[in-house]
Amino acid sequence: MAGTQAMTLTERRKAATRLDIARTAAQLFTEDGLRATRAEDIARAAGIAPRTFYRYFATKEEAVAPLLAAGAEAWAEAVRAAPAELPVPDALRYAAERALSAADPANAASLEWVRTLLRLTDESPALRAVWADTSRVSETALRAILAERTGTPEGDLALRLAAGVASTAIRVAVEAWASTDEPAGGPGGPAALALRCLAEAGGAVGSSLSGD
Repeated sequence: MAGTQAMTLTERRKAATRLDIARTAAQLFTEDGLRATRAEDIARAAGIAPRTFYRYFATKEEAVAPLLAAGAEAWAEAVRAAPAELPVPDALRYAAERALSAADPANAASLEWVRTLLRLTDESPALRAVWADTSRVSETALRAILAERTGTPEGDLALRLAAGVASTAIRVAVEAWASTDEPAGGPGGPAALALRCLAEAGGAVGSSLSGD
């Protein structure tokens, strides 16, 4: 038991360090520009040695992955936490309203970081690749969660389609919001846009998995 607890604490510390580096990187990208910022600059600002930075991340662009992944993980876990009696489309809407809500200050701050980073993807293929990989991992996680909720094998075509369409709906909503100056809350925020996208995609998401 003690060994398991120690490992859990170690993993939490590593996750906290990764997130601290990610915030530092995002701040420098915003203040100094993505091209002008080096991995060594991020390491120095984060108070770590360059070799420590490279133990966590292979490139400076990858350093912001934890900030992008945090929102994706929150979305997937919100789907998992949705009441079991909800059909899949309703569970997805339930999750979107919570994971993309700006009511919680910490969540609102996270969304603003995501907006900043997504705007930077216009100038950086490497950063676009990080975002694409985050989206792929999120879709895989969602597929596993939907399989649990419905008792459907993860390889089922309808399940794959539902996870792919739902993930794309969320991604499009977040990207559309990030391209504007709309506040995170309100009709132009990511939660509202996600609900609209999910509504448009409702047929493809729900027809095979909700029993309709």
